[in-house]
Amino acid sequence: MRDDATTGTSSGMPAQTSRPIYNLRWYICALLFFAATINYLDRQVIGLLKPTLAKEFGWTEIDYSNIVFWFQTAYAAGLLIVGRLMDRLGTRKGFSLAVIFWSIAASIHALATSITGFSAARFALGIGESGNFPASIKTVAEWFPKRERALATGIFNAGTNVGVLVAAAAVPWITIRYGWKWAFILTGLVGFVWLIFWWMIYRHPDNHPNLSAEERAIIQSDPPDPPVRVPWARLVPHRQTWAVAVGKFMTDPIWWVYLFWLPDFLKRNYDIDLKSVALPLIIVYLIADVGSVAGGWLSSSMIKRGWSINRARKMTMLICAISVTPIVFAAKASNVWVAIFLVGLAAAAHQGWSANIYTIASDMFPRRTIGSVIGIGGMSGAIGGMLIAKVVGYILEWTGSYMPIFIIAASAYLVALFIIHLLAPDLEPAKLTE
Repeated sequence: MRDDATTGTSSGMPAQTSRPIYNLRWYICALLFFAATINYLDRQVIGLLKPTLAKEFGWTEIDYSNIVFWFQTAYAAGLLIVGRLMDRLGTRKGFSLAVIFWSIAASIHALATSITGFSAARFALGIGESGNFPASIKTVAEWFPKRERALATGIFNAGTNVGVLVAAAAVPWITIRYGWKWAFILTGLVGFVWLIFWWMIYRHPDNHPNLSAEERAIIQSDPPDPPVRVPWARLVPHRQTWAVAVGKFMTDPIWWVYLFWLPDFLKRNYDIDLKSVALPLIIVYLIADVGSVAGGWLSSSMIKRGWSINRARKMTMLICAISVTPIVFAAKASNVWVAIFLVGLAAAAHQGWSANIYTIASDMFPRRTIGSVIGIGGMSGAIGGMLIAKVVGYILEWTGSYMPIFIIAASAYLVALFIIHLLAPDLEPAKLTE
């Protein structure tokens, strides 16, 4: 039997509770928050070091875009496989394997000395990091009723911003004192610390010995999922799958631009170097953190006030989509702090959007298929990221301006929401059969 199988005992009855931990589901959410923090800490290192590495190795904009491209390629391929793996292994084992793999991959960047070496390390990192969101969304679906899922997703997704904040503070300090290689090594080792706590604390709610009867009732308050096991290929024809996939394809790439090119934007437009980049990035991602939690809270609050799930999710996503549009003014802002605020607002709106697009997957699909659906959606977003990496590289090489890039960012969310509404006008559950 799997370690976090859907039944707690061989008889199918829930495991006996001993020494209950009240609000245990929020402790589980905290573990997901820290996993997302580490995931983005490891992912962000190369973006912060881009000016340093470009100078040392003579990279062009296209060279750097190729390195980013290989990360996105692996991330896309990994999501296609890892989402299904999480559904098969369960989140306890599956998440552990993903963290081990990406932590090793993050550290081996220190061995790279060429474009090929960095591309290979990024490819390995992309494979490992692809496990984070399928595992996290599946965990939320298992531990939270629908009315709380957007808030829980917003909270753990805020860890992505904290990861960037930690990277912005730690990576320049480590690099200046010990060299860029140690920035990769030390950040890569953090995942193993998290792994200890995950293995000690996490169990599926059906067999967790510290889950109280009251909290179990809250978790199981939604109607039970249909007992179906659906092959991956049979999820693809559903409009609900495509709604998630299209939304991710059109908007995930914008977030990749912030992660991998924001330090370059600040250097190019305002001559902010590695020694000074921490404060602007911290401000951007603190604002983004607020957006992540607020976006999850807003739709959950609307549902508690009697709004339908469909109306609450889409109204929140519309607010987020509109909030991105002022980013077009950032490319020509004469004051660096105006540009930082505009990018921060767009990043916050993206995170609020992201909390809800992840949640609509769990609104439309049963828990047993969440890993696979998120894997398909994430793969679609990573393919968009592959394309945007090349587009940004060539735009900067040919024009030297971020204006076309920010115009793409400003329009992507509104178009995506329109398509999502066409594909899933009521966010009705997908009709799945064995």
